[in-house]
Amino acid sequence: MARPSGDRHGQARRTPLVATALTLLLVASSHAPASNAQSATATNGADALPGLQSAATTSPGLATTPPGPAAASDATRFRVLLAPSQDTTLSSRMEGTLEELPVSLGDSVAEGDLLARLDCRIEQARINVANTELSMARLNNEAKQNLRRLDAVGDLEVALARAEVEKAQSALNLAAAQRDRCAVSAPFAGRIARVHVKPFQTLAAGTPLVDLVGDGVLKVRLNAPSRLLPSLAVGQALEVSVNETGQRYAATLSAINARVDAVAQTVELEARLEAAHDELSPGMTGTAILIPASGAATGSATGSETGAVTDTETEAAEASP
Repeated sequence: MARPSGDRHGQARRTPLVATALTLLLVASSHAPASNAQSATATNGADALPGLQSAATTSPGLATTPPGPAAASDATRFRVLLAPSQDTTLSSRMEGTLEELPVSLGDSVAEGDLLARLDCRIEQARINVANTELSMARLNNEAKQNLRRLDAVGDLEVALARAEVEKAQSALNLAAAQRDRCAVSAPFAGRIARVHVKPFQTLAAGTPLVDLVGDGVLKVRLNAPSRLLPSLAVGQALEVSVNETGQRYAATLSAINARVDAVAQTVELEARLEAAHDELSPGMTGTAILIPASGAATGSATGSETGAVTDTETEAAEASP
């Protein structure tokens, strides 16, 4: 028996609705685990957040934590360069041929030792001429004085003869000064750091001959940030660690530059070591720690952390009863 056409049309309309409902159920069931996982993750993250906040609060590396002694020592540690207290480049004071060069690289010299000598035969000849002219002027002066006692000449001629003697003496002094320029002597005790010329070389005036580095206590050169100027003072203590020797040395701040480098925002400082050390040489490098004047009383307590205690003080402390 055939069904009415109205039933067929109603069934056809319900079929798409049933299919749509089934699709929505499947989609909802597939997203439910993911939503649960996200909710669990969010819950776990919320539970872990107090722990993270606690760790951030107690972490020593954050800016909210006050810096310890190590951070303070790093803030006052600077690169340094050891320099001689005296050094110079000695040059030729005249033109000529280098006749003698008795020194070589690394030689130790005393004040006044001969470093170089040029050919001085021309200058010596001028001295001989000046000596002869001085002798003639003296003889003429004696003759004029004898004639004046006999009233054979006037006072003017005697005065002119005396002036000729003085003129000849001045010429001799000039020739001697020119001869002295042939020899170059050490102005202070030290060591030869460089030799610029060779024997028998023809030189012009002003030609560098040797570099001389003075003996004695070395200087320490360093640059500090200009923001530290209010805390810097001449006489302030430093602890210098030299890379080449691996040892520490006591020093004292001796000079502060009057001008600040506007580009680098630093100020140049100079310090002097407390004593001379044979193992140290100019040009060695290292680091230095500025010891604040206010921290001198507590220096022994923080010495192991900042390196402010010298080896000499340590040995003295160990030797004391």
